[in-house]
Amino acid sequence: MANGWARDGAVQDQIDDTVKDAVQHARARLPAGESETHCVICGDEIPERRRAAVPGVKTCVHCQSERDKRPSNQGFNRRGSKDSQLR
Repeated sequence: MANGWARDGAVQDQIDDTVKDAVQHARARLPAGESETHCVICGDEIPERRRAAVPGVKTCVHCQSERDKRPSNQGFNRRGSKDSQLR
């Protein structure tokens, strides 16, 4: 149910677009190409099984886990409410 001048389904379209953007962003961050034999951060050897499982891998499991703990930018604010924009 849409409110005001919005057409029916507009809210679901916003949700779908947000999910689509998040998926595209995640896919763009996936490694590609030739895998490294040693971690580019710590220099430890990357196991063959990891290189086979993740094409284009550049980091060992430990270093990648540390990188994944860092907060990331969440993207666009599609809600458009004044309160959410003031944060």
